[in-house]
Amino acid sequence: MLAIFRKEINQFFSSPIAYIIMGVFLTAVGLLLWVFPDTSLLENGYADMGTFFNLTPYVMLFLVPAITMRSIADEVRSGTLEWLLTKPVSRWGVVGGKFLASWLLVVLTLLPTLIYYVTLYQLGSPVGNIDSAGVFGSYIGLFLLAGVFVSIGLWASSLNDNQVVAFVLGVFFCFLLYVGLSALAGLSVAGSFSYYLALFALDEQYRALGRGVIDSRNVIYLSSLIFLFLFLTANGLKSTK
Repeated sequence: MLAIFRKEINQFFSSPIAYIIMGVFLTAVGLLLWVFPDTSLLENGYADMGTFFNLTPYVMLFLVPAITMRSIADEVRSGTLEWLLTKPVSRWGVVGGKFLASWLLVVLTLLPTLIYYVTLYQLGSPVGNIDSAGVFGSYIGLFLLAGVFVSIGLWASSLNDNQVVAFVLGVFFCFLLYVGLSALAGLSVAGSFSYYLALFALDEQYRALGRGVIDSRNVIYLSSLIFLFLFLTANGLKSTK
């Protein structure tokens, strides 16, 4: 797993891909939070990062599949996956190494946004007048949500050898779990299932962590989703092997 992890990290940072993705993400979020008047933190009149944590998952819906779309699809297309699976490395080693490398890249992309917290902390009146517990709870939720998106992206990448198809499928499934379940729960036809649809919706689990109290149930649920999609990915590689 460690060898796969190092290979993926070196591949990310030896090409412009990682820098372009990180640059596009930080530019897009920066414009939304500090320039565009409708979403600017400076227009709110109070030190709060709610806008950032509400908008970032929607940017990640496209960012993460762009990172993971080539992880397995490119290996299948180039024929290197079969060669890789003949080496003394398990399917879980391949999937785990690729997952950790992609997750680390997303986390490294999110870390510079901590400067927004520092800025609002200083701009608060008095200084430090910001809900720090809610901010760090939201960051934990954001990192876990990124892990779920990465695992979904890897699974989508394992379904097809075309990177564009893998990207589209990754965006679709991430959107379905993050927004789709809540939207279905709001429909009258859902009836008694509305409660359960809302309970399992990713956005509800994510927002719960942003309240400043780290509930183990939310952490376990998001971690279970990560394991589920990694299991599906590894199981797909089993048939390839």
